[in-house]
Amino acid sequence: GGHLRNRILHAGGDATGAEVSRALLAAVSNDPGIEVIEHALVLDALKTKAGRVCGVTIHVIGEGTRDGVGQVLARAVVLATGGLGQVYSQTTNPSVSTGDGVALALRAGADVADVEFIQFHPTVLYMGEGSRGQQPLISEAVRGEGAFLVNDRGERFMRGVHPLADLAPRDIVAKEISRQMQLTGSHHVWLDARSIKDFSERFPTINASCKEIGINPVTDLIPVAPASHYASGGVRTDLNGHSSVPGLYAVGETACTGAHGANRLASNSLLEGLVFGARIAEDIAANLPEYEDPAPQDSFDFLLSPSIRGELQRAMSKGASVVRSKESLQETLTTLAKLKNASTIFANLDAWETTNLYLLATAIVRSALERTESRGSHWREDFPETSSEWTKRIHQSLSKNGDWKSATEEVFNDLSIAR
Repeated sequence: GGHLRNRILHAGGDATGAEVSRALLAAVSNDPGIEVIEHALVLDALKTKAGRVCGVTIHVIGEGTRDGVGQVLARAVVLATGGLGQVYSQTTNPSVSTGDGVALALRAGADVADVEFIQFHPTVLYMGEGSRGQQPLISEAVRGEGAFLVNDRGERFMRGVHPLADLAPRDIVAKEISRQMQLTGSHHVWLDARSIKDFSERFPTINASCKEIGINPVTDLIPVAPASHYASGGVRTDLNGHSSVPGLYAVGETACTGAHGANRLASNSLLEGLVFGARIAEDIAANLPEYEDPAPQDSFDFLLSPSIRGELQRAMSKGASVVRSKESLQETLTTLAKLKNASTIFANLDAWETTNLYLLATAIVRSALERTESRGSHWREDFPETSSEWTKRIHQSLSKNGDWKSATEEVFNDLSIAR
């Protein structure tokens, strides 16, 4: 959606991303010069004395031929770790989308940008407070067949909000669902699809997902909530994928090239990944330096207990989700500050992921507080209008002692080039 011209190539119907992955994985698997280490979590960057990134530390989880923590030395590092959707309670992202590459870049001293711009899908299946990982999407097609949204009082709350009511655009539906959840204190609203004939035949995947949690869409209301879908921000890069730290590149949802602005258009993430992946490869091939050994690294002794992960996600979903305000964001920041006290000495996978989510949550909330306007996928209830004073990007970074730094960058805004 949102394109002015037809510019999307499809493969396998709606399986374009799967086809891109298949082709790339096949190319990697067939190249004898590439070694793949599976089931590994990247932890931190290694640097030379001059501050250039020259490798990473990784934690191999033990399902492959290696196990434990080790170093991978390199002449350049490209971060392609995907999104950060797990910072919220509900997400369409898989369980591994904990923003590990963005967190690594922050600890390495790199700038992140535009992290306040998080896209949300209005309706995923709410699977309970303890649910983790990828949440099943409840497609707009269900509402297109006559299903409608109601709150805890059974009221059709989309009526009067938009002329199309339950078929309003995604962002409008997501905002109103969030308002209803805030008003009632509930973790979800309801989708009434009981009037749809032959539901199980028309929507077999959705029907199966509902049945897994004991919901029969033919007789029961379906619990739904907005879910994080895509991060338009990430590690700030130039048009060749360079981060602000020498030797460190980023690509895909990990990166922030600026191509998505404040609100990504449909399918542009696939295009961005391919274009900037090729640019990075060309840049590395032309400019790869001689290898240097890493200098002694400062130990990273700030790890958080995995026990806080659920509370962190709930706080972000409540106060820094679709509908935001100064009050809700400050409350979220207060909760995050409290959670920082829950440190752990056990450097396991869950602790690293939780620590990464904490860093990303803090960056998102800080940027959302600073941007006192509504723009794209960032919507401030207390600043509902878009302001010409905010045609700029917010950068966040961490100092060596762990203090946050913020800066802004003016954005070129000459619309004449769009003809």
